[in-house]
Amino acid sequence: MCAPVPKHQALPPANRGSLSSQTLERAALALRMGHFAEAERLAGEVLRRSRTDAVAVSMLARALIGQNRGGEAIAPLERAARRNDEEGIATLLGAALGSIGRRAEAIELLRRTTERRPPFLPAFQELAGQLAQEGRFDEAITVIKGGIGVAPGSIDLQLDLARLQLNCNERGAAREILFKAHEVEPGRADILQLLARILLLDGEYASAVDTCKRALALRPDDAMTRADLAACHFEMGNREAGEASLRLAMKGRPQMLGRATHALVQSSHGRFFFRQSAFAEFLQRQEA
Repeated sequence: MCAPVPKHQALPPANRGSLSSQTLERAALALRMGHFAEAERLAGEVLRRSRTDAVAVSMLARALIGQNRGGEAIAPLERAARRNDEEGIATLLGAALGSIGRRAEAIELLRRTTERRPPFLPAFQELAGQLAQEGRFDEAITVIKGGIGVAPGSIDLQLDLARLQLNCNERGAAREILFKAHEVEPGRADILQLLARILLLDGEYASAVDTCKRALALRPDDAMTRADLAACHFEMGNREAGEASLRLAMKGRPQMLGRATHALVQSSHGRFFFRQSAFAEFLQRQEA
């Protein structure tokens, strides 16, 4: 499980200058779209006008972490934390520390942050994610369950718990959580994606195909779900449909080569290649 970078909170009204407010709104949009360099630039503009703007610092930190430059976010976050003991800043600082390997400091800071009330749920998610990255899944599960204890209606925490349980091969418990979460929020693609993965692992291929298709209807560009759909087709003997799904999963995404190769090679009705390059050539040939 990989913890999400905490979401930015609503901009406080009024006393921020209108130019800075508009710039921060543009930065927030850039973050939502994954345009981290643009978000960094816009947050930097605001900070040049007001070095103590906590929202701008938060956005700058998220943009830097999104570019794997978390170390550069530590100094501005520490300065902001000294001025404003705010849960969002502390959580981002924990994320930045963890991103450069200062895990013990990050975990200690995040544990303290999860003890604050009212609870700040991204702190629970970040702490659990860092524990999971160290292979401490039981501790991560305990953290998320603690978050659910103080916020039982949080679907995000329930989804995190299901992911952790899947990592621990507790598929039955994860399925139960996901089915209930889907009843509450049927339009969430991430719930369907994880449920499809569990159905695939449990050998319920027809149900997994249906669930993958429903997830893809909500999020057509999800390459991982397309790879899972391909694996289901291969297991059901639908090689042509499986290869078509893999071509879509791979299109313009070289980082998907490993997952796509696994879907094809490990299937009981797939194909075997001695080299990943041969597999890539095969898909390109089929696409042509």
